[in-house]
Amino acid sequence: MQVTTCGLFGLGFPELAVIAGVVVVIFGPSKLPELGKELGKTVKSFQTAAKEFETELKTAADDAVEDAAKKLEDKKEELR
Repeated sequence: MQVTTCGLFGLGFPELAVIAGVVVVIFGPSKLPELGKELGKTVKSFQTAAKEFETELKTAADDAVEDAAKKLEDKKEELR
């Protein structure tokens, strides 16, 4: 028998409902909007950092390829 999971991180609706219930009990319903806002800001900052990292990585890779191509062209010219 194979168990299939769906939802967030492989968790189903019952697991997410229990987690949400525990969060409400621990923090109280009045703090939930504030927690959600802070979580959203944190996720957004992680996304921004990941995009910046990806851009820098691509730029570095492009520069390395251009440098290697230039060195190859220089070697070709030396051999002629």
